[in-house]
Amino acid sequence: MIELPVDLPAELVPLSWLLGVWEGSGVIDYAVGDESVTHEFGQRVSFSHDGLPHLNYTSYTWLFPAEEGGEPTPLATETGYWRLARAQGEGDPGPALLPAVGETRFPDADSVEALRNADGGFDLEVSIVHPGGVSELYLGQVKGPRIDLATDAVMRAAGAKPYSAATRLYGLVEGHLLWAWDIAALGQDLRTHASARLGKVD
Repeated sequence: MIELPVDLPAELVPLSWLLGVWEGSGVIDYAVGDESVTHEFGQRVSFSHDGLPHLNYTSYTWLFPAEEGGEPTPLATETGYWRLARAQGEGDPGPALLPAVGETRFPDADSVEALRNADGGFDLEVSIVHPGGVSELYLGQVKGPRIDLATDAVMRAAGAKPYSAATRLYGLVEGHLLWAWDIAALGQDLRTHASARLGKVD
């Protein structure tokens, strides 16, 4: 059963099943030319909100030690924002530090229903930033306990490793958060990269 925080913005109700801290493990399996990179990893993901109509997202991953009793190796971190895709208006803060002027256009569930797409879900915009100089903008949709995302844009700093596109799939299955991530990187086309199963810990 999902309990909604009393201060949750109405626009976040379609994403409310993501809220909390999730932890578990997964597998990296990525082919680069004739070589395949395969590792098991641990992950801790957090989805939170601060009263504004977006989710705050953080992810921390680590490689499991090769030998029993060894120390895990830090792997990667991500941070970002998840929100329903819609035009920003006077009732939204920004750009920069400019405050909102007037009331939000989506104060309750009935008004949010106007954002439902022809497929019966809600369109999403997800921004994810990696510390290695890569920023991703994903577009997709949430429909019940399933999210499908594909990159609309990938920005890379001059020194970033080659990375050009990705898709991500998230689903809530028997109380666990499952995800799969395909990437086009290091000169390869879009292909399987990693997946994980996470349980809620907070």
